[in-house]
Amino acid sequence: MSGSNGADDVLHTESRYRWGVIRPTTGDEDGSSGNSEPLLSPDIVTLRNGLHLQDYTAEGVEEAMTRYWPLVDEHVANGAQRVSLAGVPISSQLGRQRVLELLGETERTRGVVADTASEAIIAGLQHLGISRIAVASRWAPELNDKLVAYLEEVGIRTVSITSEGQWAKEAFAMSIEQGVKLAAQLGREAMRKAPGAGGLLLPGGAWRSLAVVPLLEEDFGRPVITNGMARAWRLIHDGISPPKAGWGTLLATP
Repeated sequence: MSGSNGADDVLHTESRYRWGVIRPTTGDEDGSSGNSEPLLSPDIVTLRNGLHLQDYTAEGVEEAMTRYWPLVDEHVANGAQRVSLAGVPISSQLGRQRVLELLGETERTRGVVADTASEAIIAGLQHLGISRIAVASRWAPELNDKLVAYLEEVGIRTVSITSEGQWAKEAFAMSIEQGVKLAAQLGREAMRKAPGAGGLLLPGGAWRSLAVVPLLEEDFGRPVITNGMARAWRLIHDGISPPKAGWGTLLATP
């Protein structure tokens, strides 16, 4: 009799690598798990939950982070082997020392690999040898200042940065089309202001900036990095997923 065995299917599912992502807002708009972007091997299961963050202010981040540990525990209970905290403004408001302490405690007490979008971005930039970057940001100046300071702690200098004055409400309200257009616009603006930059950073997940990465890399001949790319690259770099061509220099460079 042909066909798969039910027990084998369960075993295969349980043996797949499981990656837990904690997002600033809800876990996933349609309540599903899986890869929302074609960056990783289909054998990797992406689990999502969310902090339900109200704003990227210092107070808003502190309130949202009260839910961090229960969300980590939810991912661990669902078999996650790695947990990543998304949201560059979250890490920027917390500060790098606190982020590193949080990651260390997560790994020590929960037994999983822990990461954040900001730390993944830093690792990706360092892997590519980039120490001077242009930043296409849509955030308010206060958030930009915190991001610049975070990067400076590891010797990465921001030579230009844009701003659209956005906080969480404006960022989350953008349509996919609006986000893609804004990412392309601000990416070009940031690079034109800093022709000597070694690369371009498009931080933030809400504006779906991955779509413009190949275009901007072709326009300026420099690597372009987004949150999602950097977090996915961590798995590529660790040999968990194969390199991915066509979505930017970083993903093709394990």
